Amino acid sequence: MSGKRTIMHIDLDSFFVSVERKFDPSLIGKPVLIGGSADRGVVASCSYEARKFGIHSAMPMRQAMKLCPHAIIVRGAHGRYSEASREVTEIIRQSVPLYQKTSVDEFYIDYTGMDRFHNCYQHATELRRRIIRETGLPISFGMSSCKTVSKMATCQAKPNGQLYIPHGMEKAFLAPLNISKIPGLGESTSAKLYQYGIEKIGDLQKSNLKFLETILGRAGKYIWDKANGIDESVIVPHSERRSISTEHTFGSNIADQQKIETILVSMTEELAGKLRRENLVASCMAIKVRYANFETHTQQEKIALTAAEHILIPGIKNLLKKAWNQHLPIRLIGVRLSNLCSGGYQINLFEDNEERIKLYQAMDKINFKFGEKTVCRAAGMEIGTRNFNPFMRG
Repeated sequence: MSGKRTIMHIDLDSFFVSVERKFDPSLIGKPVLIGGSADRGVVASCSYEARKFGIHSAMPMRQAMKLCPHAIIVRGAHGRYSEASREVTEIIRQSVPLYQKTSVDEFYIDYTGMDRFHNCYQHATELRRRIIRETGLPISFGMSSCKTVSKMATCQAKPNGQLYIPHGMEKAFLAPLNISKIPGLGESTSAKLYQYGIEKIGDLQKSNLKFLETILGRAGKYIWDKANGIDESVIVPHSERRSISTEHTFGSNIADQQKIETILVSMTEELAGKLRRENLVASCMAIKVRYANFETHTQQEKIALTAAEHILIPGIKNLLKKAWNQHLPIRLIGVRLSNLCSGGYQINLFEDNEERIKLYQAMDKINFKFGEKTVCRAAGMEIGTRNFNPFMRG
């Protein structure tokens, strides 16, 4: 293995369900759905027992209950998941020199060069055992020469297993798998390839690259590389302390609460949109108020992991009330979202119903295509306003 990359991918199996089972062992072995209400909620996560009935993440809860009427719905507790994720992260931090946390329950570890001192696969096996022993959570891992193959090896190792793909065996491992197993390959692209009789990754490996580029455009090369186990993407060192922020300085000092809140809504929308575009969620929000005399006050609050402004905006408004001495005019206002973690919109499924999820998805799609603030709340049009505005309530 010397001189070649060695990448480990770790995934905590049915993470939210596994955490809930630690607190309520009666859930073990039963079909469990984590998420919102049975009538309008959606499935944020589900147990393997529930998946056997065709249930999957983001499915409407009422549809899931039709597929499996005896499933148990658990509302979910954000604090438990955050704490469990921190426990696992700390064990990994103590055990390896370079790792990347890509979500609350998923990690990449770079073992490249460590084969001079350790048997990397044995070290990874011992790390997995330690995590299971100290946290009580089932995990799976894959190890290979790159991130893509390791992630796909993890999927094959689930549930609660491990799989090592030796260097030079990547294509042989991938060949019999369905093309849908390639990370990032969407349903529409898969359907297009199926039309040409390309169903297995082995079929992609045999395909002419020019042909794939003709039918798929620039994605053709990307998919061909993945099918052949080619992935040069590097491990990005993990950092817990990430944040995004924005500030607004008023042309003249202001004491109008409604105008200040309008600016805050706009700023919070902007930051929440950035989080969703970058597949991030925040667990801390803060506000900064600078008065005319340049005295600055801040307030912050820990929150459940989210990137949804319908959750963030009320919290930011409440922080304003705590931070602002209303006898003094304001010169500058700022909003900061921190303790960021990859994880995408899944975390928000605990709070949301189908209509709201569809609304966010549609809003983000339009704003991505036509620019920020093409769609926003009426109260958020103060900064960077545009013409189209379906939100009439702030």
